[in-house]
Parts: sequence; structure tokens; C-alpha cells
Amino acid sequence: MEIKEAQHLVDNWIKTTGVRYFNELTNTAMLMEEVGEVARIMARQYGEQSFKASDTEVNLADEMADVLFVLICLANQTGIDLTDALEKNMQKKSIRDAERHQNNEKLK
Repeated sequence: MEIKEAQHLVDNWIKTTGVRYFNELTNTAMLMEEVGEVARIMARQYGEQSFKASDTEVNLADEMADVLFVLICLANQTGIDLTDALEKNMQKKSIRDAERHQNNEKLK
């Protein structure tokens, strides 16, 4: 699925099933909540924290998809074409970091 298709799919779902978008501030708070859920799993699965008995049903892929869904909602609400934004961001990174990471002793 292309990013543009994902933006259309989310928009269609919001308008048919979700009734309407939550306002931008609510969606921003929801995005932070979802990112926190990803961080919680990462800290337990790859970090030094341990899972609790109540964590038996955690699903990293599902939580990442929740982050993506809310991010797409915010992009749709604010008129951002995520394909265009990502392409421009990759160009910026490619120019800015052309040699930066190659010369970083910490990465060798």
C-alpha cells in the first residue's frame, strides 16, 4: 500500500465508521499515548524492564500501526501529503548527513 492510499483509507474510515476526526489537539495527545505504548513494549522486549503478568497480550506491530493511524489522521487534518513530506525529508537528510554518519566514530 502506498502512503497516499493509506491516507485515503484512513480518511474514508474516519468519515464512515469514525463519524469525524477528533480535533488536532486530541489527536496529538492520542499520538503521544500510542508512542508511549510502543516505548513501553520496547523497554520490556529489548530493554531491561520485564513484562508484567498483565502484558501477555502486547503486540508491537499493532501498537506501531496505531501510531501510524493517528499520524495519518493528523496529516489528513492539516493538509499534509505524507508522501511529499517524506520525500522532501529524505532529500534534506541525504544532503545534511551525506558524510556526517560516515565520519561518526561512534558508529564504527
